[in-house]
Amino acid sequence: MTGGEDRPTAENPPASDPRVRAARPADAARIRELQDHLRQPNPDLLEYGLAVGSALVSVADGRAVGYLLPVDAPNRPGVHLAELVVDPDYRREGRARGLLSAVIADAGGAVTLQAHPDNDAALSLYEELGFAVVDRRADAYADGDALVLRRG
Repeated sequence: MTGGEDRPTAENPPASDPRVRAARPADAARIRELQDHLRQPNPDLLEYGLAVGSALVSVADGRAVGYLLPVDAPNRPGVHLAELVVDPDYRREGRARGLLSAVIADAGGAVTLQAHPDNDAALSLYEELGFAVVDRRADAYADGDALVLRRG
């Protein structure tokens, strides 16, 4: 973005991020490595997402540096964002925003996700993109509660 453009918000969505694409089989090993950065990874869910082709990646120099794993709800429109992580060396570059925006643009209904209440950077981004806290799940993480956020 140039200095004169508005910052992306829920009302002013960003243009699609050219660094975001569907995950490919060749990305699988790197995505599994990135999963280690999550507070509470779900390897089985990731393997399912890779098998059905639902994962998205953010790439730098042809290598996945972040991923998002959306899970469709079979009995209602919308999507749940099960996992989102960006390599610490690539954070603060808009990569999580790009991944989220790609899913939001394709969602056929509400988008939900879960976040730790202490993850201020993530919560700020989610709020900027129009997510609101709708629930708190006690002891959802090994180290405490989780906030459930919803957009749409």
